[in-house]
Amino acid sequence: MTAERRAPFDPAGNDRAVGTPLGTVVKVVKDSRARTIGDKGVAPTADDRSKRPLPGNPRLRAAAAALQDDRPDIAENILREFLELHPGNVEALRLMAETAAQNRRPGEAAALLARCLAPAPDLASVRFRYAELLFEISDFETAKSELEILLQHDSRNSSWRKLYGAVLRMMGDYAGAISLYREMLEESPDRPDLWTDCGHALRSLGRTDECVAAYRKAIELCESLGGAYWSLANLKRFRFSDAEVAAMEAQLARTDLLANDRSYLHFSLGKAFEDLELHEKAFEHYARGNAIVRLANDYDPDVTTAYVARCREVFTPAFFHERNGAGCPAPDPIFIVGMPRAGSTLVEQILSSHSAIEGTTELDDITALARHLEEAIAPNHRSDYPGVLEYLDAAALKALGEDYLRRTCYRRRLGRPFFTDKMPNNYLHAGLIHSILPNAKIVDVRRHPLGCCFANFRQHFSTGQLFSYRQADLGRCYRDYVELMAHFDGVLPGRIHRVVYERLVADPKAEVTRLLAYLGLPFEESCLRFYETSRAVRTASSEQIRVPIYSDAVEQWRHYEQWLGPLKQALGPVLETWPGAPAL
Repeated sequence: MTAERRAPFDPAGNDRAVGTPLGTVVKVVKDSRARTIGDKGVAPTADDRSKRPLPGNPRLRAAAAALQDDRPDIAENILREFLELHPGNVEALRLMAETAAQNRRPGEAAALLARCLAPAPDLASVRFRYAELLFEISDFETAKSELEILLQHDSRNSSWRKLYGAVLRMMGDYAGAISLYREMLEESPDRPDLWTDCGHALRSLGRTDECVAAYRKAIELCESLGGAYWSLANLKRFRFSDAEVAAMEAQLARTDLLANDRSYLHFSLGKAFEDLELHEKAFEHYARGNAIVRLANDYDPDVTTAYVARCREVFTPAFFHERNGAGCPAPDPIFIVGMPRAGSTLVEQILSSHSAIEGTTELDDITALARHLEEAIAPNHRSDYPGVLEYLDAAALKALGEDYLRRTCYRRRLGRPFFTDKMPNNYLHAGLIHSILPNAKIVDVRRHPLGCCFANFRQHFSTGQLFSYRQADLGRCYRDYVELMAHFDGVLPGRIHRVVYERLVADPKAEVTRLLAYLGLPFEESCLRFYETSRAVRTASSEQIRVPIYSDAVEQWRHYEQWLGPLKQALGPVLETWPGAPAL
């Protein structure tokens, strides 16, 4: 298999989902309103790049026209020839950056724009595009610095300020983001996108009443804004009024409703009817919402399966034996991985309540390093990711581990010796994590296959997780996850600690004691009172960790079991051997 066929990443226009197998990340929603609803709050572009005037040079004009016609490969060939003769031409570098971005190489695109800015630092549109790409590849610190340069020259630019607010949120400065959004809303109170962005930041801080008011204001300004309704539905303790249910149904009756808004409204009504215990009606809406999203994406479950098979080829006992002692020895990170909606936020909150552990959030840095390896390093070895790791020596692996610690240091504000990195999809990078940070801990949070998969099926993710919109895809992905973790259990025995969600809910003290023993830390009663720990949480489970453990969600899937036949079939032996794994 060639490196191109193996490529496990699809970084087109995503936030933190980048670095998951091709297709598990969602494309940028072309509806500009929908782009403002996601957790990351992606800002609109500085200008409509598709309408940019064509350059004067005939070759550059041809390249720009090819880009506008969505033919980036043709544009790239023209530009490579041109840049061989004119390596410092700013317009050619800018066009090449857009070509790389369209071809899903955002890191390369950002590097090209950095070259543009060196001789032409006053090009504001280029600097803003550079900041957008830095945001996309999760280099939030640099993006923040670039935006601050822009804002020094025009502190009122709405696009720049909106992206700056998104950066602040991703860096954990929710109070700063709220202050910025409120300042912008004083100037433009009729912008529903700013109300939703502000609502997301308020939710992260647990300010639920203000959050609800912000989302409702967005709906008042744009009654078809499905994402704002879904933001309300995603507040687990929120209940829609009869009037709100009727309003959503009225919007669905429209023939001119955007598909993205329609899908959000179906998911929202699914939650509304679930709260009323009308499960058949709820499932009907969940199924319709999922179908709309699934039809709009090109997820291929075979790519994920092939990626897992490739990991099994690369990460053998011999691979790790030959690299014993390599990597950065720091024990600081605690990686919390697993399928989404498996209970990872709860585990993170429990650990964050320990005096030796600082809770952070879903960090993008491992996936960013993996993408860098794939984009910039693997081609030099005619390899792929993760195969490129076979070519890296001990010094290179150590440098990658140190780079991860450098990238995440701004998140560590309490001076505690350990910190959490709760990015569920990092299970895909367990081999990379152990190679570059051999003393870091990895905690795999696992939930019953039907419970976990149905929780994904009823969740409209802001970005990413494209496997979650069809039952057969969900079952395949869960099987691949179990197989990959079983492989690492075999080649790295005892390296990964497993927390079973149902056991944690049933006997928190016993499971927390086991978890802390794995981490080499003493038991602290505060871990059982995790709901008293005050910190910002960005995920869909942000409300659940502010109350004591409850078992409501454990058996929720049973209300829908009669409609989960395709999921059961796809799970196959994984369902039969739960909580263990089928023989490899």
